Amino acid sequence: MAPGRRVVITGMGAVSGAGLGWKPLWTAARDGASVIRPLEFARDYPGRIRIGAQVPDFDAASLIDRGTLMYCDPFTQYAIVAADQAVAESGLERSNVGGADCAVILGSGIGGIRTVDDGLFNLYAKGQKPEPLSIPKLIASAGPSMLSIRFDAHGPVFAVASACSSASQAIGIGMQMVRSGMAERAIVGGAEASLSIGTQMTWEMLRVLTPDKCRPFSKGRNGMSIGDGAAMFILETEEAARARGAQILCRLAGYGTSADARDPIRPDVDGASLAMRRAVEDSGVSAEEIAYVNAHGTATALNDPTQAEAMGRIFGARLPEVAVSSTKPVHGHALGAAGALELVCTIMAMREGVAPPTINFLEADPKCPVDCVPNAARPMKIRTAMSNSFAFGGVNASLVLQAAD
Repeated sequence: MAPGRRVVITGMGAVSGAGLGWKPLWTAARDGASVIRPLEFARDYPGRIRIGAQVPDFDAASLIDRGTLMYCDPFTQYAIVAADQAVAESGLERSNVGGADCAVILGSGIGGIRTVDDGLFNLYAKGQKPEPLSIPKLIASAGPSMLSIRFDAHGPVFAVASACSSASQAIGIGMQMVRSGMAERAIVGGAEASLSIGTQMTWEMLRVLTPDKCRPFSKGRNGMSIGDGAAMFILETEEAARARGAQILCRLAGYGTSADARDPIRPDVDGASLAMRRAVEDSGVSAEEIAYVNAHGTATALNDPTQAEAMGRIFGARLPEVAVSSTKPVHGHALGAAGALELVCTIMAMREGVAPPTINFLEADPKCPVDCVPNAARPMKIRTAMSNSFAFGGVNASLVLQAAD
């Protein structure tokens, strides 16, 4: 276990295909109610696969002031709204959450891709000049920068762009900063707004999107669906949280990260298991204490078996006793925000004592020998849990959580 202060989460917020707030996201995940729907774009989509988890009825102008909004791509908008919710739930306020000792770390795999996609279409198809503020909107650091301005946070502020592990790395780094004393508080999470015509088409060409239903760990699985959204969290020391009488959602106990260093797109058992092992060692708990894992399960041919084998190295003969589910068939694969949305689900699984299901499951695959909580939630006591993220490029991240005392 790494030395330092105990770090807790005192507030969280979310924007997802389920709507605004972490409650609709968790309700959908717990009840197995998918929010993946037919995609709606401003222009005709030329591809074949037209489903995803877009954020419904998002009126940015009613949630964010005009002076801020002019600098915000949708991914930053989602981050701001989720962070506002997290700050409110923590019992802090915009006026006192920031300061010199507050860090802001945001994960985003693609950043302002909607600004890029729309700008290039207008330039090449219509001959229109780009918007003057395109650059400050599209850079990945726009998200954390706008959050630092909003909350007057003067501590370390930066973006983490490591594809699908971005949010989990951002959260883990924030935990390390608070634990070590480098920051007293941290506003952390992930945000992504990648559902544009251009990005959907590129994912389709990679042949990893399902044309019908995402089925992690199931025989007959044929890919994932993309989702948009954000989830943000307030991290602080347990001592500070208790001193001000704050509600503690959970303890963020351990973080591990690793690189496969082998292949840009093919996952690797060694790298995935190393990240999990490091997270367990960092947390100071035993792998035998972990009752639930929110898996990265993308329902692709290679990803799910690799994860199953990697978890087998961590849990050994006990693997069949561990509840392992993927909530991606509900909220979509949110790429750089995936780990954040899934952390919400992991926290609530502990707090409510129920493992969310892996929906759309058809038949067990011998290559994926895990108890994936098929199709129906399972009431169970969860005191210690794990959330995993594994990304293209071989970037892996794992978080270990413990229930609040």
